[in-house]
Amino acid sequence: MLYCFSSYFYKFKITLVETKWILNQSVDKQQVAEIVKVLNIDENLATLLVQRGITNYEEAKTFFRPSLSQLHDPFLMKDMDKAVERVISAINNGEKVLIYGDYDVDGTTAVAVVYTYLKPFFKKKRIEFYIPDRYEEGYGISYKGIDYAADNGFKLVIALDCGIKAVERIEYANAKGVDFIICDHHRAGDVIPDAVAVLDAKRPDCSYPYDELSGCGVGFKLVTALSMKGYGTIEEVYELLDLLAVSIAADIVPITGENRVLAYFGLKQLNKKPRPGIEAILQHANIYRRDEDQLDEDENVLTRELTISDLVFLIGPRINAAGRIAKASDSVRLLLADKKEHAEKLAASINDLNDERREFDNRITEEALGMIADDQELKDAKSTVVFNERWHRGVIGIVASRLTDYYYRPTIVLTRANGLITGSARSIKSFDIYDAIDHCSDLLEHFGGHKYAAGLSMKPENLPEFRRRFEAYVAEHLIDEDFVPELEVDLKIKFADITPKFMRILNQFAPFGPGNMAPVFWTDNVIDAGGSRPVGGHRHLKLTVSQVGDAEQGVAPFSGIAFQKGDLFDRIHDGEPFSICYHLEYNTWQGKTNLQLNVKDIKFGEAL
Repeated sequence: MLYCFSSYFYKFKITLVETKWILNQSVDKQQVAEIVKVLNIDENLATLLVQRGITNYEEAKTFFRPSLSQLHDPFLMKDMDKAVERVISAINNGEKVLIYGDYDVDGTTAVAVVYTYLKPFFKKKRIEFYIPDRYEEGYGISYKGIDYAADNGFKLVIALDCGIKAVERIEYANAKGVDFIICDHHRAGDVIPDAVAVLDAKRPDCSYPYDELSGCGVGFKLVTALSMKGYGTIEEVYELLDLLAVSIAADIVPITGENRVLAYFGLKQLNKKPRPGIEAILQHANIYRRDEDQLDEDENVLTRELTISDLVFLIGPRINAAGRIAKASDSVRLLLADKKEHAEKLAASINDLNDERREFDNRITEEALGMIADDQELKDAKSTVVFNERWHRGVIGIVASRLTDYYYRPTIVLTRANGLITGSARSIKSFDIYDAIDHCSDLLEHFGGHKYAAGLSMKPENLPEFRRRFEAYVAEHLIDEDFVPELEVDLKIKFADITPKFMRILNQFAPFGPGNMAPVFWTDNVIDAGGSRPVGGHRHLKLTVSQVGDAEQGVAPFSGIAFQKGDLFDRIHDGEPFSICYHLEYNTWQGKTNLQLNVKDIKFGEAL
């Protein structure tokens, strides 16, 4: 299963707007020819490489053969020397250290990484972890967390995946005699908190060569730096790459540069030596350990190979569910579990929470869609801002993503919490929702996030004005064309081009994710080969298709799956030719793995 975002949302129609296909035609033909020559590969594969900025042999070697030697020196990150010095001081002086992390996957994996690495250096009860309560404390470093540290004798707090904007809270901590090391990856504000060290490659005064690390990635760099000073070994650091891979995938950071190397080796570890907590999660997704007696030394131990997509859709939501519905600390305990029985018990509980989360987000999505459908003003708006004080806070981010998929416009979903209106925002390709919210910041109590996702809170009386100003900002900064979803297509190919050699090389493009997405292919003149049928209550299509002329050339039909395309069955069954855009993936079913087309869109007639 390759990495893709859209087909996860099966219950509801993906979008109200017909998708526009955009074919990538930006490559330099001379560069493609050079890659064909030096790598001895076909033009299609060479084109895919050039599209990814790979134009010579050395770049191709780095891309196809990731190496841990490609990782940057952690001391290139501003304040890393200060952070390491302070941790070493805490170790040598027998201080108590609190590992503090956000409640989502990135935060909980980061806590698991740093806690696991540092625990051997501290006597019992001198190191603990702390995950703030999503509902009582909110996002980031909380006053309650600082009070907990101060009241329990923790002189040092290592904050992970949060803190870059916690200026006032760090002042509060300093006054209480609690030192902070901040490990964050979000955008800095105008003022950097006065912590002992602030590790964030995105801070304006940091010259670290790569600024797209996850929060867990920054924590990983911290423990790497400690190993370089003789506190632990680099081998012990690398044993934590599986957790880092989960964070990279689930936090949707670019899988380029360092992240690609880290994800590559993290996936290797997950497939060969999954830790008990991860393995226990996978069992609830029907992925099990193979019979050890039937395994060769270098074989993967699971019933199928894990991909980035599995980390996003199978592991990530289950880890997140604890923080959304109950306590995220349970997810950390699961990731730290070293005994199979304990891990399985925790995983079962968290899986139940994930099932509960699904019920919440499906119901709330239906309610939100109904709210918009019944309100002409909301239907006609350039943005979606919906509010219901009864909605569960733990799933409104998911609902915001659903509504964005459906209406394809900037979306904010709001509920009430602790006397404030709080919400999650999601955006579309051409719109920076962080800047839009920042434009309304005088109406807000708190906000933070990225270009495509953000969180915010406000006093109830400010909601009408916020809604008005946010809508006005969206209307001013977007044009009609921006509201048409686009499907970016890498290549037009023929089914005959999909050979075993082609697939062997294409598989080496993985791991796929932002910055290195699984290629989208476009094929015209596709016809039903006689086995296509509707599935999933006629919502989806199971396809058996050929390209016109394939039979004469001896090209066998391809199997495929097309989610949300069940309404097209009659036209396909009647033999009408069509065009498809698709990923190539391997599907494992009942122990058998086969190549299939994961169809993203279907068009009849002219596709453009």
